[in-house]
Amino acid sequence: MPLPLLALAIASFGIGTTEFVIMGMLPDLAQDLRVTIPQAGMLVTAYALSVVVGAPILAVSTARLPRKSALIGLMGIFIFGNFCCAVAPTYGLLMTARIITALSHGTFFGIGAVVAAGLVPRHKRGQAISLMFSGLTLANVLGVPLGTALGHELGWRATFWAVVAIGVIAAAALALWLPRGLPGSSGGSLLGEFRVLGRPQVAMAMMISVISSASLFSVLTYITPLLERVTGFSPDQVTYVLLLFGVGLTVGNLVGGRLADWKMMPVVMTTFGIITLILVALVWTSATPLGVVPTLVLWGIAAFSVGSPLQMRVVDQARGAPNLASTLNQGAFNMGNALGAWFGGIAIDHGVAYGHLPWLGAGLAICALSLTAIAAATDKGTPHADDLAGDEACPGYAH
Repeated sequence: MPLPLLALAIASFGIGTTEFVIMGMLPDLAQDLRVTIPQAGMLVTAYALSVVVGAPILAVSTARLPRKSALIGLMGIFIFGNFCCAVAPTYGLLMTARIITALSHGTFFGIGAVVAAGLVPRHKRGQAISLMFSGLTLANVLGVPLGTALGHELGWRATFWAVVAIGVIAAAALALWLPRGLPGSSGGSLLGEFRVLGRPQVAMAMMISVISSASLFSVLTYITPLLERVTGFSPDQVTYVLLLFGVGLTVGNLVGGRLADWKMMPVVMTTFGIITLILVALVWTSATPLGVVPTLVLWGIAAFSVGSPLQMRVVDQARGAPNLASTLNQGAFNMGNALGAWFGGIAIDHGVAYGHLPWLGAGLAICALSLTAIAAATDKGTPHADDLAGDEACPGYAH
């Protein structure tokens, strides 16, 4: 991996760890702060909504900055937010700290994806984006299980202190390894860039990102109580299961990057169909350890194989405003995270068993499949996405 992509991957590892690790600590955190598990789950929702709100604000604020400076500054916000999480004495202050932390999330991944794509030849853009996002998936393989284990042993605050350290390392790597001279916006009006978002295919691609994430997080947010109460795993065993799930996410991310450079839309449609079948199977396999583990691994592979293709789809379709569109698509993913966690919490509050939550995720996956089919159908008779976007979509630095 080239050092600039490695620096981006380290940063995405830290961001992914702080976003996902809280789901492995929900029962402990809820008990310590004297709130219910669904209330603790709102920390996931608040983080995701903050990404949605922060993405356009920080995208506009950093539009004219050199990309290296912008990325390092965003990591500074990330470090400060996690420091506040580590010292927050109450649920309300922890919620505030999570909101601060999340402000940098969408803009970092949005700018980072365009930078990563611009560092490689055009035919390897999908793989470059997936390499940057490999930090996010490795966060699920290493960061989340180790952070969960650390939280069980030393308390959940220790996990956030560890994330602060990761953030410092990531900021140093960005400062050392990202090349200089990565420009900000090309100089067009911001109003003109926002108009690009009104293109039907751009809006539709972002909607698919929302529904895809909602399908994932309607179940994943509550995966720890599902594994403990339905499958019967102990907290220590849940850590190892989450590790295996993270392996699936990593494999899916790398596979998705290669598929994005091949036949994007047919692959995405097929994958949503597979996700639906896996979640339906999870309703029954969650009852036994031997059944739930392979199902979760397969779910991880399928769920994360659509991330890079959807990100690349938005960038390709948003000719003239790739940085803004890429950033807002990260907001779209996190809007789905928030909606998924909220839908799952509502279902639980209304008596839906943890073991039946996969039905909700499967229904949302079907919605994503339907919308993807519509988007693919409306592509017919128009220039290919790559032809629409041209080199302007992903301005190159090493073509």
